[in-house]
Amino acid sequence: MELMLRETAAGSAGADFDVVVVGGGNAAFTAAHAAAVRGRRVLVLEKAPREEFGGNSYYTAGATRIAHGGLEDLRDLVEFDERHAVSEVPPYPAEEYAADLEKVTEGRGDRELAKVLVEEAAPGLRWLKSLGLKYRLMYERQAYEREDGTYLFWGGLHVGNVGGGEGLMEDHVRVAGQLGTEVRYGQDVFGLIVEDGAVRGVKVRQADGAVREVRAESVVLGAGGFESNPDWRREHLGEGWQNAKIRGTAHNNGDMIAAGLEAGAAKGGDWGSCHSVQWDAFTPNNESNRELTNRLTRQSYPLGIIVNNRGERFLDEGEDFRNYTYAKFGKVILQQPDSIAYQVFDATLRPMLRTEEYDMPGVSVRTAGTIEELAEGIGLDPERLAKTVNDYNSSIDTSIPFDPNVKDARRADTFPVKSNWATPLVTAPFYAYGVTCGITFTFGGLKADTHGRVLDGEGRWIPGLFVCGEMLGGLFSGNYPGGSGLAAGVVFGRRAGALA
Repeated sequence: MELMLRETAAGSAGADFDVVVVGGGNAAFTAAHAAAVRGRRVLVLEKAPREEFGGNSYYTAGATRIAHGGLEDLRDLVEFDERHAVSEVPPYPAEEYAADLEKVTEGRGDRELAKVLVEEAAPGLRWLKSLGLKYRLMYERQAYEREDGTYLFWGGLHVGNVGGGEGLMEDHVRVAGQLGTEVRYGQDVFGLIVEDGAVRGVKVRQADGAVREVRAESVVLGAGGFESNPDWRREHLGEGWQNAKIRGTAHNNGDMIAAGLEAGAAKGGDWGSCHSVQWDAFTPNNESNRELTNRLTRQSYPLGIIVNNRGERFLDEGEDFRNYTYAKFGKVILQQPDSIAYQVFDATLRPMLRTEEYDMPGVSVRTAGTIEELAEGIGLDPERLAKTVNDYNSSIDTSIPFDPNVKDARRADTFPVKSNWATPLVTAPFYAYGVTCGITFTFGGLKADTHGRVLDGEGRWIPGLFVCGEMLGGLFSGNYPGGSGLAAGVVFGRRAGALA
């Protein structure tokens, strides 16, 4: 049974809306705003119920990577903070942004998409601010307070939303209302209406099984990747990925990617990799948790060591700033025995750990007075863990000053090496935080040009069809620089909405 929705819009003969946006995260709402400010009649269709609004974006810290010229350049964008007077925010030029994208993706990303992202991320945030979104410097995540009371920001990622991901999405919904955009929740969009080679709307499955058609001049797909679909994860990412924990929304199951492919879209990007992180392994309700959201991540790992359940280190915790390694280390954890590892710190390092994550209610942590007792508490072989820690401790050149604000070259010359921030674990009590792999989003999606126009296998635009956000394939592969996902949602959401 099919029911036809008819809500005649001026200037849109035969269409119910000028633009239909499928999805409800940062990219989708940015596209909706960009269309609405042009006077387009816009409908946003979100699969989740209202109480689960926000897509993956709700679960983030709101960090957004932009090129900028330092604190003075950012004053017009970020909310005032009295700490600005004692803060050093190094410039992050576009050339460095582009080089970071090239480095972490090992050159596998689409250079044209990357160029647009780098150039338009900062103007995109300023445009969103003009509409009512709010931004700040991320002191608690991207800077350490120094002994003299000053702050030095690091890692190129300095700006985030006021209120984190929750604040980001509350702002987006409020702005949509102010712009006259209609938002409908609980909408199971599963297919596209294709006529004469052009997309003319979407198909929505009702609770009773009936199909409702919503017609539009343009459809913008911003419904996320396939990370919540265990079968697709297993098929495209590999065996074992079906066991990863879902960090964000449970509704990103790839339905609209499938709909796009059925409509003739070509695949884009790296379908065999994803963004995944170290995630609290043992806390109950550690998937799609809207109360704790991003607090379930464990991202102070560059300060300590990580061991598997054999008591062995297996990666270079200090390879680079956390912003350039965290999105790939989840995969490495997944590959360990039982997909479990432990971040280990001592009493000297413990005060430096991110409060929002390591003081989380119900955090998975064991504490002990000796390394051997710590091992017993987490079920590891005491002698083996003690040997790992002793080998690590004895290999550190402590004459090199420790400075977490820079890549300090304080190296642990053991195997594997730790390239920076190596500090002997000698002061009791000792702490072990159990982590597993938490999947954020998948890197493969639909192929599009730099304006978000979806392309078919011959490189031709499918009229009426646009894509943005995590559904847009091509930007990332294997890894990504922290904060560039939300930035891409802004840039390509805005571009798609500007044409739709």
